[in-house]
Amino acid sequence: MQAKVVIVGSLNMDLVTRAPRLPRAGETLAGQSFVTVPGGKGANQAVAAARLGASVAMIGCVGDDAYGEQLRAALLAEGVDCQAVTAIAGESTGVALIVVDDSSQNAIVIVAGGNGQVSASVVDRFDALLSQADVIICQLEVPMATVGHVLKRGRELGKTVILNPAPASGPLPAEWYAWIDYLIPNESEATALTGVPVDSVATADAAATALLASGVGKVIVTLGEQGALFASQSGSAHFPAPKVKAVDTTAAGDTFVGGFAAALAEGKSEPDAIRFGQIAAALSVTRSGAQPSIPTFNEVQGYQP
Repeated sequence: MQAKVVIVGSLNMDLVTRAPRLPRAGETLAGQSFVTVPGGKGANQAVAAARLGASVAMIGCVGDDAYGEQLRAALLAEGVDCQAVTAIAGESTGVALIVVDDSSQNAIVIVAGGNGQVSASVVDRFDALLSQADVIICQLEVPMATVGHVLKRGRELGKTVILNPAPASGPLPAEWYAWIDYLIPNESEATALTGVPVDSVATADAAATALLASGVGKVIVTLGEQGALFASQSGSAHFPAPKVKAVDTTAAGDTFVGGFAAALAEGKSEPDAIRFGQIAAALSVTRSGAQPSIPTFNEVQGYQP
């Protein structure tokens, strides 16, 4: 089956340890637990879109190591087409080294590894996947030049192009905006992109207005428990968040993006796709972990407020 949603992005192995507190410089602490969890925004969004009903393909790079094999196997187990998940000889797989303390504060070191090798030439080898897609999704955990290349190619092909600008540290290249159908930042990313401090629906609307003026098609600012703000040239609308008891917000944004894209690819309207993504994200925060927390299509369909 051809993939309706194609994700170009990152694959990481998250190495997570818990300790009573974060270590000081030069200090060795005894940890309480250690787990390895498949992650990376690209892979998280691929898993989300697949579990939530879409046929999905992933374009990315891993190292020629055990973590790379495990990440690829995890995606294959979800039914994701991995023909374009390329192992780079002599390179390590991307990792996130995460220490979490008893108050849930964390310290993270990310090593890009294979993610830094996702070049335009790698993507071009799998142009047929992009050509067959309905929706193309990018984030910012692979080289910026590659992201720009994919956005432009998606526009040339007439596809629905989604950019989740994470992690964003400043404005995007000006030429990108015209290539993007849906820009989906969270509060901090919207602030970084526009300079508008975003902490409410009203300030999200102001940031979205600035982004629309830059030439982007439509904007969805995700606001956690405050819901989401959708904006287009026709106006804006606020979508309240489903009420749940949050346990762990890891991958909630990725779940929203994957769910929204899956719903769009299946022909749902924008409001219905946003609500579908919101329910999926809300269910994800009631569980721990990144990919393990992402719900299935049937769970979202069966959600009762």
